[in-house]
Amino acid sequence: MNWSAALPTFFITLREGVEAALVVGIVFACLQQAQKQVLNRWVYLGVLSGILASFGFGLLIHLGLKGLQTSDQLYAPVFKQLFEVGLGVIAIAMLSWMLIWMTKQARFLKAEIEGSVKSALGQDSQAAWAIFSLVFIAVFREGLETALFIVAKFQDGWTPVFGAISGLAIAFLIGILLFKWSVRINLKQFFQVMGVFLLMIVSGLVISALRHLDAAAIAFSYINPEALGICGSPNTSCLLGSQIWDLSTTLPDRQFPGILLKTLFGYRQKLYLVQAIGYLSFWAIVGGLYFRSLNQPTPLTQSKVNSKQLSKT
Repeated sequence: MNWSAALPTFFITLREGVEAALVVGIVFACLQQAQKQVLNRWVYLGVLSGILASFGFGLLIHLGLKGLQTSDQLYAPVFKQLFEVGLGVIAIAMLSWMLIWMTKQARFLKAEIEGSVKSALGQDSQAAWAIFSLVFIAVFREGLETALFIVAKFQDGWTPVFGAISGLAIAFLIGILLFKWSVRINLKQFFQVMGVFLLMIVSGLVISALRHLDAAAIAFSYINPEALGICGSPNTSCLLGSQIWDLSTTLPDRQFPGILLKTLFGYRQKLYLVQAIGYLSFWAIVGGLYFRSLNQPTPLTQSKVNSKQLSKT
């Protein structure tokens, strides 16, 4: 079994799972402080419903993809590749946006959740539903991103699913350590490290999405040979331009260490010009936004800076 295929989903579900565990833990702490432990069961119900909804969404997408794969329709191979392109683009957009958004909002997360719980408890008869909705949305949001990524990587078999389960298990353990046993964990450093891993993994999705787009063009050219005459030419592709390298004999991406580089860094034994441009553009845009967000001052730091400026004036 190719265990390296489990690493991307492991890292993603670990990070997303810890985010969800933080939300759930803060909600539990707020209910305990307000002496409203009677609402705890709605938190558990929200967690369970969010997980099941994420699983159901991922299953529906997988069945749709499998249906295209087994279809005998003429253009089914084209639509299958385009479907995978769409999945890849959505997964890239959602994971990138949540990575940058969470980095910017992390310093306000606790206050926002406490405010939401306090508002929910003030609704009297609707408090249970409000707590359930808060937890469900948090869990489903993280689960949806994970489900999209797993389906996008499902060509690697069931190994990514094992990686996802392992990531969720460790995220659950971290949640227990934080909120039940009060173990101190440097969450800021954790999310920064996980953020870098996430950038590397998603950058590999950019290369894969472009490859599926090119495969769709190739499949279309087989059906309509007169449409794209360039397809199949040596060292070229339909849409990806000229080939930059071919390391299939020296560093194949299906064997170690190439398969590990493919898993974590987006390496491909054959790389084309448009893929290289897309990869570098992703790091320049999304990576640049992420690393700049890490340098934003916290409210406490900002207040200290403002105080120093006032004292000088």
